[in-house]
Order: sequence, then C-alpha cells, then structure tokens
Amino acid sequence: MPLLDLNKLTLGLSKTWAGYLRDWDRTLRSANHPETTRYNYLLAAAQLARYLEEYSPDPDADDAADDPCAVTKAHVEAFQGWMIETRSASTALNKHKGLQQFFKWLLVDEQDIERSPMERVKQPKTQKKLIPVIKDDDTAKVLGTCKGKDFVRLRDEAIIRLYYNTGARLSEVGNLLLDDVDLDTDSVRYRGKGNKDRRVRFGPKTARAISRYLRARSKHKGAELPDLWLADRGIRRLAPNGIKIMIKRRGLAAGLSGVHAHRWRHNFAHEWKRRGGDTGDLMLLLGWTSDDMPRHYGASAAAERAQETQLRMGIGEHA
Repeated sequence: MPLLDLNKLTLGLSKTWAGYLRDWDRTLRSANHPETTRYNYLLAAAQLARYLEEYSPDPDADDAADDPCAVTKAHVEAFQGWMIETRSASTALNKHKGLQQFFKWLLVDEQDIERSPMERVKQPKTQKKLIPVIKDDDTAKVLGTCKGKDFVRLRDEAIIRLYYNTGARLSEVGNLLLDDVDLDTDSVRYRGKGNKDRRVRFGPKTARAISRYLRARSKHKGAELPDLWLADRGIRRLAPNGIKIMIKRRGLAAGLSGVHAHRWRHNFAHEWKRRGGDTGDLMLLLGWTSDDMPRHYGASAAAERAQETQLRMGIGEHA
C-alpha cells in the first residue's frame, strides 16, 4: 500500500487547496522527489489548511482556509506555535521546512503570490539532545528474541543485523530487492534519499543471517516476488512500516522500550567516531551529503570521549 494517498491527504480541504496540492505533487514527482519527501511536504501544507479551517482564532483565517494564496505570515506563525504546543518543536520545524517549499512553489513556479508568507517566519528553536545509542548488550537481547529456525525468526534476525551492521535508514533496508544483496561480496545496495545508490559491505554474522533467511525464503509461497523481505502470511512483501512494528515488538519482548531502526544508525555513527573513523568515509557509508549530519550523529560519541578523557586525566583526584 503506498504511503502517499492524495485523496486521503486532501479529504475535507477546499477545492482550491486540494487542487494546488495535487498540482504541487505533480511537480514534485516530475522532479523525482522520493515518496516519503513528497508525503511530508504535502502533509505540512494540508495540516496548515486544516488548522486554518478548524483551529485558527484569526477571523481572517476563513479566506486562507479556502485559498493558500491568502495565507499570511501571522497565519503561519500561529500554526507553528500551535504545532509546538500540541506536538513538539521538532515537529514544528519539519512543518516549517515543508511550508517553505510549498510557498516557494506558489511564488516561483505558479507565480500566484507576490511574496512568500514564510519570508520572515523564523524557524522554531529545538532543544539539541544527545540521542541515546543502543548498546551491544541491548542489541544482543533483541537478537535473542529471534533465536529459532522458523521463517519469521530467521527473517527478523537478518533485518535487525543489517540495521546494526550497516547503520542504514529504515526505508533503505525495508525497500531492498532480492537483487540488491550480493553474498559473493557480502554487500548490499541501498537506495538513499534523492534516489542515490550506494553499496555497503556487511560482516560474517550478518551474511550468515541473510543466507539462512534466503534459504527459508526460497520455500515461501511468495518466493517469486522481487522484494527481499516477505510477510509471514500471503504473497506480499513486508513493508518498512511492518518492519518498524516488528522491531518495536522485538524490543519490548527483550524488556527494552524505545527500540527503533534509527537508534542503530546513531550507534553506527557513534562507534565509528569513537574508534577514530574518518568522517568522509562515514558520510559515504551512511549516504550523507551534509557535514552537519556527522556532527549531529557523532555528538554522543564526542561526549563519551570527553568523559573517558576526564577520567584518564583524574582532574580533582590528586589532593
């Protein structure tokens, strides 16, 4: 089932808003934006429209709820504040970025507005937190719930080991095709953001887990499907959202909360930086193009290195 359902996304919106969002999606598709990006952009605009219709205290919001060309800076700021209050600052920041793209499209591509309402709207400040990595012993506990030789356990171990061993994004592992795995070179081809391909090597334990899964997969009724991961029942693939649910359940079964694929991505960057790995190589392996990402993901490793250095120096322990 596709992530992006325009009919569902635009349900209840005015014909003008719905029409603009359909046209914008056509532009995004023609520019080859990934479905996840398109969904997040369109969702931000649709949520603004619904806020103006249902929640805005501004008496002038009726016009903007009917037509995005009537949206003002004040409307966006009120929506942003509402997002911070009802969701979080980080969610509000994501909406801000999506709306920037929407009103830029209205201004530049459609030329239906003379000035973007986002022009002087400040991005919400978000609190920078050290993302907790998932330690090796916790990962071992999660993998321990996969012990066994039935199809589901073999599949789940292979999936978890790929996240743990390669630091890939949820969608990158989740959307793998059978042809993307090469057991001759123990490597996998990921399709990253912006449809950028990269090939990443994996270790012996991951190779063994994948090989065992592939043997079980060859006997599955959906073996002819091109997708690597198959659902337990029926002839259908296991989609990324299904993997997300599976990982959460495995974590809870291991007595751990908050287990998700992205924590292994942070763990990969953490361990890479902690062991002195090259930042450029890390960017290539994890599919990053911005220098900001290694700094963000490596913050927890930097803090841990500082603590280790502090203990080694023994400052304040010599009196």
